[in-house]
Amino acid sequence: MTLEAEPRRSAFPTVSSAPEGTVLTSLPRDLPVDRATAAARRVIDALLRTDREDPDLDRIADELERAAAHLEEHADDLDERMFDMWDGDGVARHDPVTGHENALAPPIVVRGRADGSVEGRVVLTLPYQGPPGYVHGGVSALLLDHVLGVANAWAGARGATAQLDVRYHRPVPLFEPLTVAARAVTRDGLKTGTVGEIRLADGTVCVSVDALFVDKTVPRPQRGS
Repeated sequence: MTLEAEPRRSAFPTVSSAPEGTVLTSLPRDLPVDRATAAARRVIDALLRTDREDPDLDRIADELERAAAHLEEHADDLDERMFDMWDGDGVARHDPVTGHENALAPPIVVRGRADGSVEGRVVLTLPYQGPPGYVHGGVSALLLDHVLGVANAWAGARGATAQLDVRYHRPVPLFEPLTVAARAVTRDGLKTGTVGEIRLADGTVCVSVDALFVDKTVPRPQRGS
């Protein structure tokens, strides 16, 4: 595998080229990999809630170990998988926030707005817990960082995160509908300034962020030696 020196620009939709409500992230597909990943999310959540004294846990552990061994045996070469993940239209299905092929992702579906902002809605459960009953602060930062990047793309910008200034106004509750929103607000050469927030259904802001992105993108993996 080699790395492409100049990452190609994908045909990612922008506020100037696509309508209000355009989905900017991957959607679930009726594919075995999506079904398997969704089942894995259920397993992760259920294990956090299971009775530790359940006499069937040994049997379940054996079944999960067999499933893991089968998946490992049939896994692609790592270089091939890295290429596959980044090939295509730029809407990744593997990232830990919106990726339907990643069991760690909630996942969030993000849509573009006509005013240049983007929004995604999500309910977070026990796998994302930090303080009792609330979302881990690092998870909040992860969600915002990713949605900020989507907002940049919607605005026609790109770049890597250079700075995140995250402010935690109040704890983010589990098991409640949350909106993660972002908007690119400034452009200065290679630099893009972006703001975002996580808010409750009633509009209460729990977390806000000011961020700086710099147009210095990590190149995509390419086939070849």
